Amino acid sequence: MGNSVKKLGVMSSGNSDRFGAVIEHFKNRNDIKIVCISDNLKSDIFNLSKPDYVETKYLSPEGAQNYFMGTNFDLIVVNDYKSKLDRKVYEFGKFINIHQSLLPAFQGDNALYRAFESGVKVSGITIHTLSNKPENDKIITQYPVLITNLMHFDEFEQAIINLENALIPIVTEKLLDGKLFDFQDLYDAHSKSCSGGCGSCKSCH
Repeated sequence: MGNSVKKLGVMSSGNSDRFGAVIEHFKNRNDIKIVCISDNLKSDIFNLSKPDYVETKYLSPEGAQNYFMGTNFDLIVVNDYKSKLDRKVYEFGKFINIHQSLLPAFQGDNALYRAFESGVKVSGITIHTLSNKPENDKIITQYPVLITNLMHFDEFEQAIINLENALIPIVTEKLLDGKLFDFQDLYDAHSKSCSGGCGSCKSCH
C-alpha cells in the first residue's frame, strides 16, 4: 500500500448494514483503504464478499490497545460498537463517534430509546471526537430529527439510521481529506437523488 493511500477504520458491533454506506461512498476512491472492525463474530460482514479496498477484522476489547498502537489509521469511525474500550485506546489514533442524540442530551447507552420515551420533539445524531478524557471530546457536527406526535419508535429509529447513512460517509471523507464539513456538502451529495427538494429525499429525513 503506497504512502498516498489513506487507511480508514470503521468499528461496529452490527451487521454489514452498519458499514455499508461508508463502503459504498468510497467505491470510486482508489486512495482509500477500509478496515471493517467488529467485536461480534456473528456479524455478517465477515461472510460477505467485499471489494478489494475493504478488509475485515475481529477485535476483542482486550486486544484493542495493542492493535491500534501497532496499526496506523488516518481515521477510525465508531458506530454502534458495543464493547467498552479503555479511553487510553483513543491516544493511538484519530477516533470519531456517532451518538444517537443531540449531545449533551441523553448521554450514555440506549440514547435513542431514552430520547423517544422522554417525549422530546427534536432529537438527532451527534458526531464527535473521542479522546483519553471525556471532557476533551469535541462535537464535529449535529443534525436534528423531528419526532411527531404520531411517530412510532421504529419510524424514529429508521429516520436516525437514514440520517447516519447520509451524514457519516460525507463527514468521514471531509476529515480524511483535511477539510471542514459544511451542511451544504450533505445537500450537494444527495441533490441528484432528490427530485422535489428536501421533502422528497428519504436519506436526510
